[in-house]
Amino acid sequence: MATLEVVTYNKSDYIETQSGNKVSKKSVLCGSQNIVLLGKTIVQQDCVIRGDLANIRVGRQCVFKTGAVLRPPWKLLPNRTPALNFLPMMVGDGTIIEEGALVGAAAVGSYVHVGKRAIVGPCCMLKDCCKIEDDAVVPPNTVVPSFAIFGGSPAKLVGYLPECARDIHREYARKSYSMFQPEA
Repeated sequence: MATLEVVTYNKSDYIETQSGNKVSKKSVLCGSQNIVLLGKTIVQQDCVIRGDLANIRVGRQCVFKTGAVLRPPWKLLPNRTPALNFLPMMVGDGTIIEEGALVGAAAVGSYVHVGKRAIVGPCCMLKDCCKIEDDAVVPPNTVVPSFAIFGGSPAKLVGYLPECARDIHREYARKSYSMFQPEA
């Protein structure tokens, strides 16, 4: 993980909720009544969260960087109307989704890192404490195990995180929130 520097933002460009969420006014939250942010989550500008398709539940201290897209997973059900059904999406605590990433997973565990411009296909399961590398394309219905590093197109196992990765990632997520400060 990169070293963290203070990131300043214009306070008038963000809405801060009572639970400490910082949401950019330049982000798009479709169906906001179906989006639950549990607290201390940062949603930067140009992020899109598609709560109009299905419920999205996000844990504490998550960071969705510029241009990230969260879209609930979908399944094609033959002989049904409507044939395309969207499923709820869950994101665990301390998850970081980098710039330009598109995530359509059914479940994203806690302390997951999704790299820049990565694409996570529908109905994937990203278990706790795993990493998707930059520009990776995770095929639909893939299960990424805990402590695994997936990369490439199509994404496959390229390595493992150390056992201490959970603690490192937890601290990184906590510091990301505290280093995101309004301009003086």
